[in-house]
Amino acid sequence: MLKFFKVVALLEGTSLLLLLLFAMPMKYIFQIPIFVQMIGMAHGVLFIAYIIMAVMLKIECNWTFKKFGIISVASVVPFGTFYVDKKYLN
Repeated sequence: MLKFFKVVALLEGTSLLLLLLFAMPMKYIFQIPIFVQMIGMAHGVLFIAYIIMAVMLKIECNWTFKKFGIISVASVVPFGTFYVDKKYLN
């Protein structure tokens, strides 16, 4: 399950960056909102999957509350999931 979580973390982090660095500028600079709708939906689903899997892994791997908190908060910080993958998911 940890391997699948790492994949979800990579996809979630990538979708956040796409949303912030591509879709939002397209919406607010060029008035093309469709990218926010598409990428935003994918990001939302991946975010929910990330958090649910983090809760499941906290129980399964007996993570401390601090480790779980850092892993959870990383999902809303740009590049956070990439940091978590290298530092905590080995």
